[in-house]
Amino acid sequence: MEDLIPTEFYLSQNHPNPFTEKTIIKYCLPEEVRIKLEVFNGKNEKIETLVDEIKEPGTYQIEFKPNGSNEAEYLYQLTAGSTVMKKKMVLIK
Repeated sequence: MEDLIPTEFYLSQNHPNPFTEKTIIKYCLPEEVRIKLEVFNGKNEKIETLVDEIKEPGTYQIEFKPNGSNEAEYLYQLTAGSTVMKKKMVLIK
């Protein structure tokens, strides 16, 4: 089966959500573009940049594991060119 090229930018809800130790974030890119995938805490402070590079069109996924943070809620944001998408994820301790 051929790899299909997405027709629009898309940021999926992380899975599982809520999560206990780690979670997977998936996103789709319809064109080559520089992207940033960042994670913010409940105070909207950036705590980690997961991806910051030019990507080819396609579907991608990345694992997020909080590093000893006491936060329970996070926001993750995908910036692809002028497109910005955000989702919320919850850590269960």
